[in-house]
Amino acid sequence: MAAKPRVIILSATGSNRDRDVAAAIELAGGMPEIVHVNALIAGERTLSTYQMLILPGGFSNGDDLGAGKLWAVTLRHRLGEALDAFVAAGKPVLGICNGFQALVKSSLLPGDGEPGKPVATLTRNERAHFECRWVHLEPDPASPCVFTKGLEEPIFCPVAHGEGQFVARDDATLKAIEARGGVALRYVDASGTRAGYPHNPNGSVGNIAGITNAKGNVLGLMPHPENHVRPEQHPEFHRGVAGRSGLTLFRNGIRYAGEV
Repeated sequence: MAAKPRVIILSATGSNRDRDVAAAIELAGGMPEIVHVNALIAGERTLSTYQMLILPGGFSNGDDLGAGKLWAVTLRHRLGEALDAFVAAGKPVLGICNGFQALVKSSLLPGDGEPGKPVATLTRNERAHFECRWVHLEPDPASPCVFTKGLEEPIFCPVAHGEGQFVARDDATLKAIEARGGVALRYVDASGTRAGYPHNPNGSVGNIAGITNAKGNVLGLMPHPENHVRPEQHPEFHRGVAGRSGLTLFRNGIRYAGEV
């Protein structure tokens, strides 16, 4: 890459993982800039001048009306054309936790329906309480997702959410998403086997942890890969355990952004 790709980390009132994401982007070789969504709406920043977009985790707008719902409304009705053009240009977009919720509820993911008409949602965890634990994520080698391309081992990172259960509109929609490789990441246990709670912390059907659009340049996931990008962040680092870092997702995204 001739220059570091410019990465816009789009925050909203209540977002709280923007600095964590910025640190991950710097480690991955990108140039991050945290920008409040209102700055884009006011024209103080232009989305098209960036090579990559990330929606970080948190509790946007206090999660009034549901997790990520108001952020999704803002994205669709105030920035819809710019976002659609960004995605159509093939530029990478990553939504994490609350950012994933916003992408789904704005219909940018899974991207199989009409704009503004979501075909899936992220609803309350199956056990109806907040989950905060470390999980293993198995990438699908058949997925077109640019963020997971070439990953040969699971990712180990934490989740922190109360509404992370992925639900499709109907069985036909879910089958269509799976058939095109739209499930980029699934919850597994330490051995790589799909398993129930607590390995699947929210009860998502098919152990779905992250999905991508048909082109593969948009990824949304509930877990937080930005919170395991350094060896010392591993919960058993003091015992000499390392690996399965989330940094690989960011490096793939930055590499791809530099080529688009």
